[in-house]
Amino acid sequence: MSYVFDLGRAETNADPFPEFARLRDEDPVHWSPAMKAWIVTRYDDVKRVALNNKEISADRLTPFFKSNPEYQRGGIENLARYLNHWMVFKDPPDHTRLRRLFNKVFTPTAVENLRPNIESIVAHLLDGMAAKARRGEAIDYIADFAYPLPASVIMDMLGVPRADLRQVKLWSDDIALFIGTAQIAGNKYLRAEDGARQMAGYFRELVEARTASPTGDMLSQLVMARDEKDALSTDEVIGTAILLLFAGHETTTNLIGNGFLYTMRFRDQWERLKADPSLAQRAVEEWLRYDGPSGALARVASGDMEFGGRTIRSGQRVFAFMNAANRDPRAFAEAERFDIGRDPNPHLTFGHGIHFCLGAPLARLEAQIAATRLAERFPDIGLACRAPDWHDSLILRGVKALPVSLS
Repeated sequence: MSYVFDLGRAETNADPFPEFARLRDEDPVHWSPAMKAWIVTRYDDVKRVALNNKEISADRLTPFFKSNPEYQRGGIENLARYLNHWMVFKDPPDHTRLRRLFNKVFTPTAVENLRPNIESIVAHLLDGMAAKARRGEAIDYIADFAYPLPASVIMDMLGVPRADLRQVKLWSDDIALFIGTAQIAGNKYLRAEDGARQMAGYFRELVEARTASPTGDMLSQLVMARDEKDALSTDEVIGTAILLLFAGHETTTNLIGNGFLYTMRFRDQWERLKADPSLAQRAVEEWLRYDGPSGALARVASGDMEFGGRTIRSGQRVFAFMNAANRDPRAFAEAERFDIGRDPNPHLTFGHGIHFCLGAPLARLEAQIAATRLAERFPDIGLACRAPDWHDSLILRGVKALPVSLS
């Protein structure tokens, strides 16, 4: 067909859902020359991609680095060195080993024990927003709340000083250009390399300090993580720390930002949440479904395979768009309706199978507390903009800024 899906177009990136609907109906396994990849949009097909660990590989980095001129010239050495240790880019058995070690320091009990700290951070940030309002200063919901909340939580978990928040964000933003598969950003590989190099150097110093004198933080637990056969190497600890810091705030920032945006746009849903705070749990699930923080799973075909009537060749990239699947009317009644009371809500935002997001319980807890306290503290909050700018990313779905008024 002549139609070509391309998120590189600003208008498509801002609202890809009409395009997703067209693809689901007309070409659910679509080859995009613009993106040089297969685009999968139906619920059952996206779930199949997430579950398929034999024909479809999570390791999209190895083939990329092998073919990238900057890597061949040694220009993105640190990016390859540390990101290649990320569990999300690993297949079994390496994924199994890393996940097992992760589970030792990321338990449900450990997450629930974070509740008092999350409540404290939320209260502090809401106080800051109120203070800015009293001074007549502009309030950006993303910069003033949605970003510093999960960033502070994960930094506290790792044992990273909150005072370094601004610097960490700069490094993380540069890495995000690569992880998110930015379409139009210039020099994204070199910027991501610089961010990875500096963040790795930062964590190397912290790892050395924790090795000499462990504390009770997660970085110390990673340093000491052991089982009968396996141990984390220093590079794996550093790579894992970068992953935790990056994933621990980037996606949750987008979750809290996107969810709030739509709750403001559909004001009746905000009124429901204010009237019944017990809806917070279901509201967060709808935030995750309606326009979730992780737009797509990126995979690579391990060999030639038949999929949806198409032949996907070995080495070709596959983008399985969860945000398209989550509005598939084949899986959800009234899929285009934003309903914070929706139940059941079997969205695929956290993935499926062995790569199901390890941080899902933490993201849910942070978002639920944020929604509840925000509605209590600022019941008349509203948007102060019409059309926010969205990040240029295939993978990370979120707005850059969100001006608000508190009354």
